[in-house]
Amino acid sequence: MANDSMDLMNIYYKLNSYFEAQNWWLSETRYEVVIGAVLTQNTSWKNVEKALENLKEEHLIDEHKILNADIEKLKGLIKPAGFYNIKSERLKSITKYIVDNYKSTDNLAKIEKDIGILRNELLSIKGIGKETADSILLYALDKPIFVIDAYTRRIFSRLGLIDKNADYDEIRLFFENNVLQDVNIYKTYHALIVELGKNYCKKKNPQCDKCPLGLSCKKLIL
Repeated sequence: MANDSMDLMNIYYKLNSYFEAQNWWLSETRYEVVIGAVLTQNTSWKNVEKALENLKEEHLIDEHKILNADIEKLKGLIKPAGFYNIKSERLKSITKYIVDNYKSTDNLAKIEKDIGILRNELLSIKGIGKETADSILLYALDKPIFVIDAYTRRIFSRLGLIDKNADYDEIRLFFENNVLQDVNIYKTYHALIVELGKNYCKKKNPQCDKCPLGLSCKKLIL
């Protein structure tokens, strides 16, 4: 495990020194992060930004306003993010959970409750999977949990450090056990992974000759 820890932290430091500071997931409020986490399912962040802008223009970045908003109007506003019929229902559901149990996302962030219990509460909401739940925990609530996405699986399986088909939580715990447990490091590391995956370690035609980790790959890229 020591070698794994050294490898993961060395990769973090190497990426952090290579890329400029990553201001990942900048939002005006914690609830905006929650909305973004739901809307970004199966779409690009560029599309999410369009939907968020629509909501801001209608002054709807508010738990109670979203909860009371007409569902058809909500669908139209978030349409740029795709799957708007499903996502409008998911947005209503997670907002109802927040309001009914904590009144607001700000209050939820202040609650001293075991992270595992909070995670299970989020996962009990229809349409909220592990990646979405963990994104909310890390970015909206500042809880130390590592978010695993497709970029993480791709990059670190190519590096030979994980099995890309491994269980989500197996990979998450691998990172949490071998990366310094710090919310800001977790956020920055995830942002760096996204940057690397989008621009260098692509699914097709990866830019290995330009990649800051190019010489570190231990497995053939398939």
